[in-house]
Amino acid sequence: MAMPVLIGALAHPVLRKRLAPEAVRSGTVAGRLTGGAMAGITAGGFPRHVPGAGQIPAWETGWTDDLRRYAAIFGLLPQRIDGHDVLGLEDMPVDGAKSATWQPELAADMADWLLGRLAGRDPQALRPRLPMIASWLASRRRASLETQDLRQIGPSGAERLRETGWEEPYSGYFSVEMLTLRQRRHRGDWSPDLLRAVFVSGDATVVLPWDPRRDRVLLIDQFRPGPAARGDAQPWLYETIAGRVDAGETPGQAAIREGVEEAGLSIQHLIEGPHHYPSPGAMAEFLYLYVGIAELPDEVAGFGGLDIEDEDIRSHVVPRSELTRMAQAGELRNGPLLTLALWLELSAERLRKELGMTQVV
Repeated sequence: MAMPVLIGALAHPVLRKRLAPEAVRSGTVAGRLTGGAMAGITAGGFPRHVPGAGQIPAWETGWTDDLRRYAAIFGLLPQRIDGHDVLGLEDMPVDGAKSATWQPELAADMADWLLGRLAGRDPQALRPRLPMIASWLASRRRASLETQDLRQIGPSGAERLRETGWEEPYSGYFSVEMLTLRQRRHRGDWSPDLLRAVFVSGDATVVLPWDPRRDRVLLIDQFRPGPAARGDAQPWLYETIAGRVDAGETPGQAAIREGVEEAGLSIQHLIEGPHHYPSPGAMAEFLYLYVGIAELPDEVAGFGGLDIEDEDIRSHVVPRSELTRMAQAGELRNGPLLTLALWLELSAERLRKELGMTQVV
């Protein structure tokens, strides 16, 4: 197999040094690149080559084991351009990238995870998992950035927690990680090895649409498999609009997107609520909670959801006072909705003043 020439994202130092550390600059390839915001993050995310004016920096390398495996996972094949076998291109890049800007740090995290923790896994089996793996690694990056200045009593980080083992016994759309950990206990000594199973799903965004002038909210109801597995006689729950935060978007962007997908709703403004871990003993999920300012006339209620995700969603518009009554009566069994209902009851008047809105009587 001929020596490939790396261009685009593969020529960027964060990937080139990881995949082909002996690569050498070999001039340029004529033309330009289009697309590629999700290069190294999802399958089909690398750019397309457009012949014509322009010069693209290129690096020549031998086939390393890591480069060969990486190309197999992402389905990258060399393309013959100007007498070179060029690697790092798609024939037809995927559309609908969440971000217009490539994220080299996330692409580097993906390379490390795929070639490190998931070394030895079948590349064909990993390819359909790439969006969820990327979402999970983006969640890990957000967690690190958002909590690095969090006030903590006593030691933290490596002074308090050490990972001594990691496995992934189940992997599908979601996955389960088995962590072997040691922690410095509150009295100062180190614990023995602790084996902990963690359900991994990535971060999610939650938004309760509220019309401050009409003082009403929008709820959705849909079937949920968790309550059904528990034997719940009514596994259809009143909920907020919610969904996963995809790689390449912020939690706020995900909230706006989900408003359109689940309820056909245009959310005008987001107000941050109490973000939190809903079940930190067993789940790595972190929830970003928002109140979404929106117009909620009677006709906004209806049906929604994406057919490609088999969503069957119905939306309802109810007075905020009724939502509060339902919360106090124990009729809300969805935790994020209950949290936002009570938070909004305490915050509504303050928020209405801050927004400069008065209630329509």
